[in-house]
Amino acid sequence: MLLGVRHHGPGSARAVRAALDAAAPRTVLIEGPPEADTLIPLAADPDMRPPVALLAHVVDEPGRSAFWPLAEFSPEWVAIRWALDRGVPARFIDLPATHTLALEEEPPGSPAEPAAPAEPALPAELADEAVRIDPLAVLARTAGHDDPERWWEDAVEHRSGSRADPFAPFAVLEEAMGVLREAYGGGGHDRDPEREAYMRLQVRAAQREFGDDVAVVCGAWHVPALRRRTPVAADRALLKGLPKVKADMTWVPWTHRRLSRAGGYGAGIDSPGWYGHLFDAPDRPVERWMTKVARLLRDEDRTVSPAHVIEAVRLADTLAAVRGRPLAGLTETTDAVRAVMCEGSDVPLALVHDRLVVGDALGEVPPSAPAVPLQRDLARLQKRLRIKPDPLERELELDLRGDTDAGRSRLLHRLRLLGIGWGEPVASRGSTGTFRETWRLSWEPELSVRVAEAGVWGTTVLSAATARAEADAVAASALADVTALAERCLLAGLTDALPVVMRVLADRAALDTDVGHLAQALPALVRSLRYGDVRGTDTRALAEVAAGLAERIFVGLPPACAALDAEAAEEMRRHVDAVHGAVGLLGETGLLRETELPGRAGSLGETATAPPSAGGRRATGMRGRWHSVLRVLTGRDTVPGVLRGRAVRLLLDDGELGQEEAARLMGLVLSPGTEPGDAAAWIEGFVGGGSGGGMLLVHDERLLELVDAWLTGVPAEAFTDVLPLLRRTFSAYEAGVRRTLGELVRRGSRARGSVAAAASGIPGFAPEPDAVRADAVLPVLRLLLGPEIGGAAETDGSAGAQEPADGDDTVDADDLVGVDR
Repeated sequence: MLLGVRHHGPGSARAVRAALDAAAPRTVLIEGPPEADTLIPLAADPDMRPPVALLAHVVDEPGRSAFWPLAEFSPEWVAIRWALDRGVPARFIDLPATHTLALEEEPPGSPAEPAAPAEPALPAELADEAVRIDPLAVLARTAGHDDPERWWEDAVEHRSGSRADPFAPFAVLEEAMGVLREAYGGGGHDRDPEREAYMRLQVRAAQREFGDDVAVVCGAWHVPALRRRTPVAADRALLKGLPKVKADMTWVPWTHRRLSRAGGYGAGIDSPGWYGHLFDAPDRPVERWMTKVARLLRDEDRTVSPAHVIEAVRLADTLAAVRGRPLAGLTETTDAVRAVMCEGSDVPLALVHDRLVVGDALGEVPPSAPAVPLQRDLARLQKRLRIKPDPLERELELDLRGDTDAGRSRLLHRLRLLGIGWGEPVASRGSTGTFRETWRLSWEPELSVRVAEAGVWGTTVLSAATARAEADAVAASALADVTALAERCLLAGLTDALPVVMRVLADRAALDTDVGHLAQALPALVRSLRYGDVRGTDTRALAEVAAGLAERIFVGLPPACAALDAEAAEEMRRHVDAVHGAVGLLGETGLLRETELPGRAGSLGETATAPPSAGGRRATGMRGRWHSVLRVLTGRDTVPGVLRGRAVRLLLDDGELGQEEAARLMGLVLSPGTEPGDAAAWIEGFVGGGSGGGMLLVHDERLLELVDAWLTGVPAEAFTDVLPLLRRTFSAYEAGVRRTLGELVRRGSRARGSVAAAASGIPGFAPEPDAVRADAVLPVLRLLLGPEIGGAAETDGSAGAQEPADGDDTVDADDLVGVDR
């Protein structure tokens, strides 16, 4: 008894169940890899819930894999459950996966690949790939339908069970497929001859064992080939010499979304959720479907009443009658939902399609299913950390100060190191602290393959991630790649891998002479050092590498900044900004103490020998050394203007340069003797780059007056050359800052002539700070930091902080860990 079906067809599934009940065969043969015969009993496990898939992969190359997906409404799954429920042997009879996986790697035309049978030319209107992939398209066109899915629903899905003869649907399909194969050639795919030869041999073997009480459930396309009598010797000759690989097989969870893609059988369906509904609905499928839609829309706060459901059902039935269909199908129900429940809008209709028509069902596999050790360890961690795989994309907020969330973070980072992209980090909303992480999670069935691939690195997630990190460190060629890997190891808590990564990092840093590469690496190291505060990671080895890296940057930066073109100077400016931020973090957070730095002359522990400029202060240690490097950059004519301006600005922000000295340097650069292009670049470095330069000009009338006076004095022939750079500089400011600057310049021009006059004529500038306006921010600070902090201001006007009393719940230092100053 050959039961030709459409894979994942609910009508075929019901017809298979009815035929098996009527015939009661002694064995059931099913299209599928025979290596999975031992896995069939797991289908009866209470913890097995479709959709699921058989996964076969090459033992030595887990990336070479294949899936055989099965849903609850798949005829193959119905046949398996029927056999298990009645104690009837069930077997898979398709070409073994050992050959299938090997044939996927065979180049076309190789001796191991038999030549495909010649096919007659197709009619012009049918000459496309869809004919060979889906013969139902040919039948639909022959019947006058332009939609194969709609034709299949009318011919099979909506009529299954209405016939008295349970075998009639299969006889009709067999006849149709026989005509198609006779007209258009033998195989629908290149491997069909080998597959069908193997299936014929398996059917003969079952007949010898059980007689003729054998039921075969396979794709309808193969039925004429299995019915055809061919010599056993010819079938064996066709299979002789096929390549083989060692393969392993197991059950893995699947999703409805994956069923909607062409894969596995090559029989992707557009509406697995709708097909599942048709299979599960005992009666009145349209009414039940409209009820589901109404419940979904009400859950999304849309107004849908029982009257809407009644009218939608009536409209769907009317559309089916007008269109000559035996029952309202997906097209009619969709049109009715759009018109009645969605008020003609496709926006809520898209939600219905995503949640119901396709669906988000994720299958489950029992723990007793075979799995690589890494998969078992991952399942154990998922259960312990209460982080369940879900096909729906969702965001997960983690607070790393808690043990459970910290464990989840380490797991997700370790999986990313192994190439298992279950989660992707995204920017956290409402927090800038390093104690918080946000992940976007989505579990796809293909990740099971990635887990199998990663099994070569170890038997647990921790050991596998450690081995992978060590291997990646040795294989990395760029310094930035190693520093990024070190950062990821700290995030993942791979303390055993850090020594290897640190050794490679030190070697790469010692051999790399490109200051740009060193500057790219230092910020990542500093970020990694900060993780020790929250994650409790030992970062002493990382601190030593960061110190050596910073030393090499300080020594090599001035020569590397000389004689650069505009593009290279802009890139070097970004490096200088990154190093400045990294050095500031190292100094402010105490991640690198003075006592840990070398004390030799010229080292990081050396006190800055250059005297502070007027109005500045003296910094020591690493920050003092860095400030000395910046002072060197400010005074070298060979350094591009954008870098000299940036160095002055950084020194000014750190208090190492007084306002008078900064104004003096700007005045020298903006003097008539300086080329306009170089002066414009200096201004770009000083007030550009989105670093608050606009507010600096707003609040410092001397700098604004210098820029304004220089700009109005640029010769006409040079103005067009510097205009693009100036436009880029000032266009980066916020609209409010640009408006304020324009207003200040317009009003200040009335009193132009001296800095003092400009100051007196520009509102917002004063000789001394306004104490009354400054005190106005104290209530806001108290709201942010707690009632006890800043309380002294109420009595003496100071902004000093008081220590909260014991037991008070005001904000303390521990609550501010990771908050940027």
